Amino acid sequence: MAAKRKRGALAAGKAKRARSAPSAGEAAPESGPRESSIPPQEYSIPPPVSQGKWKNKERVLIFSSRGINFRTRHLMQDLRTLMPHSKADTKMDRKDQLFVINEVCEMKNCNKCIFFEAKKKQDLYMWLSNTPQGPSAKFLVQNVHTLAELKMTGNCLRGSRPLLSFDPIFDREPHYALLKELFIQIFGTPRYHPKSQPFVDHVFTFTVTDERIWFRNYQIIEEDASLVEIGPRFVLNLIKIFQGSFGGPTLYENPHYQSPNMHRRLLRLSVAAKFREKQQVKEVQKIKKKGTKVLVEEDPTEVVFETPGEEKPVEIQLVKPESKPIVKDKKKLRKIQRKKQKKLFRTEG
Repeated sequence: MAAKRKRGALAAGKAKRARSAPSAGEAAPESGPRESSIPPQEYSIPPPVSQGKWKNKERVLIFSSRGINFRTRHLMQDLRTLMPHSKADTKMDRKDQLFVINEVCEMKNCNKCIFFEAKKKQDLYMWLSNTPQGPSAKFLVQNVHTLAELKMTGNCLRGSRPLLSFDPIFDREPHYALLKELFIQIFGTPRYHPKSQPFVDHVFTFTVTDERIWFRNYQIIEEDASLVEIGPRFVLNLIKIFQGSFGGPTLYENPHYQSPNMHRRLLRLSVAAKFREKQQVKEVQKIKKKGTKVLVEEDPTEVVFETPGEEKPVEIQLVKPESKPIVKDKKKLRKIQRKKQKKLFRTEG
């Protein structure tokens, strides 16, 4: 048994020596004329996708205040997924002043900010700001639809760069031109960003209708270059544009803006006016019923069409009428009638 173990051990040792290949620095041992030297293996490393340098280092901080609802939270998360150059932070307390956001952006190394502010648990405001110098714009967000809704059937690559499409009115009005530059710097993904993909497969559209900015996100289908909406979608109602970041002198104020409180107040007043009108109609009807009725005089021409009927003489019956016998059987009734008729004939005869 010991001899067999030794033979196995020797064989294993030879096999290990045969498998081990000479290193690159050592020279291969010379063998017979039939064997040739093995060439060293070559590895080809593919070049990186983007050879350029990341110069436009835009970083956007996206966060909100406390008190937002689930729809706003999903909208904020959708914007973070669509913008690879964005960063997140914890919710800010509602008691803090807005200029504190500039310090938060500085700590997060961000030069742009999208801040969602919730009020009364039903109104949502969005701040777009260039920190810390400014300018900044405040919007009222309406008609929010998130990315997870079933109506949005499109799909795009995560981290791809979008095309930004603007309405022609953004080049005519000065306040819209300022907002256009702010949108480009915030929503445009920087070129050669480490987290972005070198593809363009969706479009951000900014359209001005009814004095509001409508945001839509569409996927570009390669086959026929048609557009399919992905989401999210929302409407921005401009309130003010400030010179500084989250404050400062007012550069523009929207004259068509109506606050949600005023809108709800007008709705309540319209409902109250309808109720008041109904009450007044009921009171008028009661007064009409209680009022004295006016007697209408008789019209003499109505007698023309009346025709008098024939007057019948009044007959007074002096004799008591004979009582009719109550007979249930019809045959008996007939017999009684015949007997009466026979009596009459006899008396007449």
